[in-house]
Amino acid sequence: MIRYKTKGTCSSEIEIELNGDIIESVKFYGGCNGNLQGISRLVKGMTAQQAIERLEGIRCGFKATSCPDQLAKALRGAIEQQ
Repeated sequence: MIRYKTKGTCSSEIEIELNGDIIESVKFYGGCNGNLQGISRLVKGMTAQQAIERLEGIRCGFKATSCPDQLAKALRGAIEQQ
């Protein structure tokens, strides 16, 4: 289980469960509930690298980041720690 404190988004934390490099579950705390539930379900079963490739660099309005981008950062950190 990985806990990642987000920066620059409405969500405050992401909880990620990986099985090797496969995403088992993702839970966001705070943020846009419906959208984040959708993202969590869409990435389930993907490899961490697939999700990073799809989500990295997404911005939310005028912010430099977004919840999907923060998930990519969390996954990248998890891969680097393995």
